[in-house]
Amino acid sequence: MMELDMVCKVFRKSETRLAALDRVTFSVGEGDFLCIIGPSGCGKSTLLRIMAGLTDPTSGTVRFHGSPLSGPHPKITMVFQTFALLPWKTVIENIELGLKLQGMPKRERRELSMRYVETVGLKGFENNYPVELSGGMRQRVGFARALATDPEMILLDEAFSALDEFTANTLRAEIVRLWRETRKTFVMVTHSISEALQLSSRIIVMTARPGRVKESLEVDIPWPRERLSQEFAEREARLFSSLRDELTPSHSFGGSSDSNGLKLLYGRES
Repeated sequence: MMELDMVCKVFRKSETRLAALDRVTFSVGEGDFLCIIGPSGCGKSTLLRIMAGLTDPTSGTVRFHGSPLSGPHPKITMVFQTFALLPWKTVIENIELGLKLQGMPKRERRELSMRYVETVGLKGFENNYPVELSGGMRQRVGFARALATDPEMILLDEAFSALDEFTANTLRAEIVRLWRETRKTFVMVTHSISEALQLSSRIIVMTARPGRVKESLEVDIPWPRERLSQEFAEREARLFSSLRDELTPSHSFGGSSDSNGLKLLYGRES
């Protein structure tokens, strides 16, 4: 479905040159749930924006169904960690935005949007404004808006990082359900090993900046996935080992030692 070949991204400001991504090469198959993990600052979000067509690579190519990706594509949508809802529009009006841009008639887009309101469990809140919703409910609106336009690929930029753990776990289960029902392709960046294992069919591990692909791991743990199972623990340990060498003092995630970064990678306190 999508192929990235030798993708590099360099940011330049005055005389400063910052290499964010270096020769990133991988493919995403139809129906995959791919998680991309790596230390803070390794270029994960930049990579996702390149895959969305929102940012051009400095060099290398991105192909979607065999054709070069040269900008935003109607079959690729992105869900941001900050919800990105318009505060002056209601839930249903926010969900309708993409359909309106596609030129869908008002009655048809209202009926379709209501269907996705029900899909994400927000029936009864369609006329509420974002300020009246919890963080988890706002993120559900973002998911509904993404699904309503019938994309082939949905990109998630640390979609649960702004939520409390209970709400995040509930939405993770919801996303898995939607993925298994729709068989759409999902790509998500995260700093949490546990989250990646809970959600994905495949995981790509990135190195520290400049981000490169260090490892690709198929996740064949049966559903539903139990975080305390032996299979889960074994893969968590393997991924932890792969990422451990990438955690330098500068990747301590705001703490005084790498232990804080390791806790965050595991997605829980140890």
